[in-house]
Amino acid sequence: MELTGAEIVVRCLQEEGVEHVFGYPGGAVLYIYDALYQQENVQHILVRHEQAAVHAADAYSRSSQKVGVCLVTSGPGVTNAVTGIATAYMDSIPMVVLSGQVPTHAIGEDAFQECDTVGITRPCVKHNFLVKDVKDLATTMRKAFVIASTGRPGPVLVDIPKDITRDKCRFEYPKSVPMRSYNPVVKGHQGQIRKAVQLLMHAERPMIYTGGGIILADAAPELNALVDLLGFPCTNTLMGLGGYRASSKHFVGMPGMHGTYEANLAMQHCDVLLAVGARFDDRVIGNPKHFAQNPRKIIHVDIDPSSISKRVKVDVPIVGDVRECLLELTAQLREAMTAGGKLHKAVPAWWKQIDGWREKDCLKYDRAATEVIKPQFVIEKLWEITGGDAFITSDVGQHQMWAAQFYRFDKPRRWINSGGLGTMGVGLPYAMGVAMAHPGAQVACVTGEGSIQMCIQEMSTCKQYDLPVKVVSLNNRYLGMVRQWQEIEYGSRYSHSYMDALPDFVRLAEAYGHVGIRVERPADVEPALRDAFGKYKDRFVFLDIITDQTENVWPMVQGGKGLTEMLLGSEDL
Repeated sequence: MELTGAEIVVRCLQEEGVEHVFGYPGGAVLYIYDALYQQENVQHILVRHEQAAVHAADAYSRSSQKVGVCLVTSGPGVTNAVTGIATAYMDSIPMVVLSGQVPTHAIGEDAFQECDTVGITRPCVKHNFLVKDVKDLATTMRKAFVIASTGRPGPVLVDIPKDITRDKCRFEYPKSVPMRSYNPVVKGHQGQIRKAVQLLMHAERPMIYTGGGIILADAAPELNALVDLLGFPCTNTLMGLGGYRASSKHFVGMPGMHGTYEANLAMQHCDVLLAVGARFDDRVIGNPKHFAQNPRKIIHVDIDPSSISKRVKVDVPIVGDVRECLLELTAQLREAMTAGGKLHKAVPAWWKQIDGWREKDCLKYDRAATEVIKPQFVIEKLWEITGGDAFITSDVGQHQMWAAQFYRFDKPRRWINSGGLGTMGVGLPYAMGVAMAHPGAQVACVTGEGSIQMCIQEMSTCKQYDLPVKVVSLNNRYLGMVRQWQEIEYGSRYSHSYMDALPDFVRLAEAYGHVGIRVERPADVEPALRDAFGKYKDRFVFLDIITDQTENVWPMVQGGKGLTEMLLGSEDL
C-alpha cells in the first residue's frame, strides 16, 4: 500500500501511540494537516503561537511520561518554536518537533518562508533530521522517538520538505532502528556501586542530593525506598521536587540560590554526598571553588557521562539509568545490613546539627499581615485547598521560587517549570499541555503579571478546548525578580522593572470567555481559591491577586557566592 509522506507522518504518530499534537498550520505543512483531518486517532490542538505549541508539548511530556509532539510550519513557524525547543533541551525533556520545510528543489534559494532549520536548531536539540526522500520518512520518525526518549532525553526535530509530504511510497513502520553510534548505558558498573555502598555505610555526615533525572527516569519510588532505608537527609533541586516526598522528616528542602538554610549547610558540610540525576549547576552549588573548600567524597549517578565531573570533581562516578542504579544500590545496601553491617554511629549527631539549622526558620514571613497579601500565603493556601495534589505549572521569577518553597510536593511530575533556560511565558501553555494529558485533574498556573503576558493569547486556546486551568497571578506590578536584584545589587535603581500599563486582567479573562476574579485583601484569598477549584471547577479562572510589592525571595545566595554565604532577609543586606 502506497501512502503520501503526509499520511506516513500521521501513521507513524499512530504507531507511536501519540494521542495529541500541538501545532499551528502554514503552507509547508498543509499536506500533513490534510492527513490529520482525515483520521481520528491523533487529536490536533490548535494553539495561538508556535512557542506555545512547543511549551504545551513539553509539559505534556513532563507530566505524563509520554513523548510530547508538536507541529510547526517552515520559516517563522520554526523560529517562533526555538525558545520552546531550547527550554525542553535545557531540562532534558523527551519531545519530537515536526517542522515543515520548503520543497527540496527550493532549499538554499531563499524561498518564501525558508530558513536553515537544521542549522538554527542544532545547538538546542538532542538531534535533528532533514528528510530528503519519502522512503526515509518512516525510519526517521522511528529514530526520532527512540533518540528523544532514551539515554538522557531531549527534543528531536524532524524537518520535512513540502514535496516529501506529497510524494508517495510503500509504508512499513520499523519495529527497531539500529544506530551504531547511539547506545546509551543503562546498567551501572557493579564495582562502582560497591564503592558507593562502602562510602555510604561509613559516612558520618551523609547527604543525598537529587535532581530532575529522578523525575525523568520515573525513579521516585526507588529514591523514596533508598532514603527511608538509610534515614539520611535528602534534598531535591528545583527540577527534582516531588522526587522525594516533601512531607518526610528526611526532606530538608530545596538547595541552592533560593534553597533552605538547612539544605545548603548540609550540602556544604557533609562528608559523603550521593548525587543522583543532578548536575551541580550554578544555581545549586553557587561558587564551585567555595563548594570545594570542604573535603567530602562525592558519588555521582547520571545517565549522561558528560555531566559527571563537569563542574565538580567526583570520587565515584556511576554512569547508568538512575532507576536501575538506585535499585542495585538499595539491594546491595540491604544485603550489607542483613549481613550485620551498620550505619556510622555519628549519623544521629549529624541529624541533631541539621535540626539546629532548621530552627532558623529560613522561610519565615509576616503571617499576621492583614492589609497586604503576602505571596507566600497565597501558595500555602493553594497547597491547602488542592490537598497538595494539584499539577502546578509556573512561569519564571519570584512566584516560581515561592511556589517551589511553599507548595510541598509529595509526588513526581506535579511540578512543571522551566529550570535550565528560565523561560518566562511557559506557565499558561504548560498548564494547557498538562490539562490535555490529565483530563479532570486540578491544574494551577502560578504566574506573575509580567510572565503571563508573554503567552496570554493562549487563553483563546483554553476556551476552544474547554481547559479548566486556574491561573494564580501574584500581581506585584513589578518584574519581581529583576526588582529584587536591582534593590540588592544595583542601589535600588529600578530600571525598567515596573509594569506601568497593565490591563484589567479580570475583564481581559472575561473577554476571552473565562471567569476573572480580582483579590486585594488577605481575607479574600482563601474564598477566591475555593471558588476557583469548587464553584468554577469546570471553568478557566484567572485570579488576579494583588500582592505586596516589597516582598523578596529569601534565602538568597548571590552570584559568585558560596552556599554558606546566604542572605536570610533584608536584615543581612
